[in-house]
Amino acid sequence: MRTQLIQSIRPDLDLDSSQSTPAEQFQNQTLRPILKFQHELLVAAFRAYIDKRHGIFFQLSAKDRVEWIKHSVQKDQSLRNTLTGMVLGHFTLEEWATFQGNEAEHSRRLIQMLIQRLQSAVESFKNQE
Repeated sequence: MRTQLIQSIRPDLDLDSSQSTPAEQFQNQTLRPILKFQHELLVAAFRAYIDKRHGIFFQLSAKDRVEWIKHSVQKDQSLRNTLTGMVLGHFTLEEWATFQGNEAEHSRRLIQMLIQRLQSAVESFKNQE
């Protein structure tokens, strides 16, 4: 029952994974739909992270902002755990087992997609001061 409920709320991205590796299949069938579903929350969480740093983000050039996002997600363990937890909490038990089976590769892919998603949302990060 939980599995069907979780999967029913995810957007259907209609991606062809027939020629994909198992890691790519997991990325396209599980990670991407969850990231799309959680997009607004992920952006809001990152915006709160920016605000906690006293708006230094808004003093950076557009190019530096993109790099700052990448560096923050890669180096700040607390931030990374928060963002990945927002995704992992939407796994089914089967997906959790798959994730655990190749955790390093799946985590690498997840972090890269989180960075790209936040970088693409950078324009929505307006200074609220």
